[in-house]
Amino acid sequence: MADESRPGRPLRADARRNRGLLVEQAKIAFAEAGVDASLDEIARRAGVASGTLYRHFPTRLDLIEAVLAERIAGLVDLGGRLLTAEDAVDGLTAWLRAVVEHGLTYRGLAAAVLNSVTSDSGADRMSTWHAQLFETGGALLAKAREAGVVAADVRDADVLKLVGAIAWAAQDSPDRHAQADRLLALVLTGLRVRPEPIRPQQHRPR
Repeated sequence: MADESRPGRPLRADARRNRGLLVEQAKIAFAEAGVDASLDEIARRAGVASGTLYRHFPTRLDLIEAVLAERIAGLVDLGGRLLTAEDAVDGLTAWLRAVVEHGLTYRGLAAAVLNSVTSDSGADRMSTWHAQLFETGGALLAKAREAGVVAADVRDADVLKLVGAIAWAAQDSPDRHAQADRLLALVLTGLRVRPEPIRPQQHRPR
């Protein structure tokens, strides 16, 4: 049987449907059980044979990368839509919350890809995903700065790193989503424009 997932060859309608179902069920399974979720169970939930899964995704890593690619594309699309939000802070907050939620839900996927990168193409994919997220977050932060609600000295890279750290710090907490939300609230408070700090008085010795 021909490999319908071969690069450069367009998929038939039924093959596109099967691939979409597999990615959708993989997102659910990976969220529930992590990167070691049963591939056969994913195929069963998608209503296809295991052989169909392996024709589209010969390895577990191929399926993980497909899920990540779709999730990143979703975050980029969300960021683009939130750029039109009337309130710049509301738009930025909604997107950062979505990024934290992504990190909490699929925390093992990016690590699996990083640990398995053995080629320039794999490294390029990770670099592209990071660049897309940084560009999207940077645009939202720029809008918030222009609105005068985020401090001008806030660095885009620092904010994105803090958001990633929140997902990492909260991942093992029993109330991880609530804790992540509290930590994100602290970060967002720190981004706000603030008055000049009061410097401590210099006391001269008498």
